[in-house]
Amino acid sequence: MVSRATRLLLLLQLAIAMLLYLAARHWLGFASPLAATAFALFTIVAVRLAIAANNFGIAWLYRSATPHAHRLQWTAALRLFFEEFWASMASSSWTMAFCGFEHWTEGDPDLPPVLLIHGYGCNSGYWHSMSRALRRAGISHHALDLEPVFAGIDEFVPQVHLAIEAICGSSGRDRLIIVAHSMGGLVARAYLRRHGAGRILKVITLGTPHRGTGLANFGLGPNSAQMRWTGSAADGQCSAWLRELDSDEDVSLRKLFISLYSHHDNIVSPQLSSHLPGATNVELHGIGHVALALHPSVQSRVIEEIRAAAGKLNPTMA
Repeated sequence: MVSRATRLLLLLQLAIAMLLYLAARHWLGFASPLAATAFALFTIVAVRLAIAANNFGIAWLYRSATPHAHRLQWTAALRLFFEEFWASMASSSWTMAFCGFEHWTEGDPDLPPVLLIHGYGCNSGYWHSMSRALRRAGISHHALDLEPVFAGIDEFVPQVHLAIEAICGSSGRDRLIIVAHSMGGLVARAYLRRHGAGRILKVITLGTPHRGTGLANFGLGPNSAQMRWTGSAADGQCSAWLRELDSDEDVSLRKLFISLYSHHDNIVSPQLSSHLPGATNVELHGIGHVALALHPSVQSRVIEEIRAAAGKLNPTMA
């Protein structure tokens, strides 16, 4: 569904660009076809830039305090913005439209297999860059498309359960590692609540709103409502679903989690919502929400954690 939707949006943007080109040529006095084309493309990009800026603006309203060590100079802030814009463009205009995958990618049998779980409004194509990094590292992995897109988070659990059982069956391994982005981390927690950790060696979450996000107030569907944060960073609260998840969980399982998050996340805000008590929390800065799984430093850390888990599973490798 997401791949079809993103392709339709691309066609819509192309149609609008063509109309802008015709308007520039016939009504705005552009004599050069090249100038009219540049005008049309610039307008489309400008709208996309405005959407990205709007996300950062809303995130600013709900933001948590940024530790002094993670504050950015204006040049780094500009780099953050444009890297996040590029990541959003690459994901929404290419990889989610044309690079989705649900196939099993074989790797080193001594390393644990990985299940990649995407976030809200995405599909497996979001993991295209991470998948290339995992292939280079020799790590077996599988991704899935969570459907229907706007279902409740618990409704995704059976699909995840089937994928986990299939991976363990095909790989001959008893346990695997989940790497999850954004809402995908909440899906992983919902899976553990229902099925326990018998199949799970480690869960690595990237920018997961463990305590909700203010931007979910503007989303669609039950899953968006379940991720909501209302009020300020200091005095607000997360949704009833998140509070129930927190109270129902086996807290001892939090030691399986590694939460990587950015103090400059433009979708998860308050940003400290991604800090999961009892887990290993890794603070990052200067990286936007969509860019997390595309960023080389994050990919390196994920691969490092997978190899570390392999060492614990097979002490002779350590």
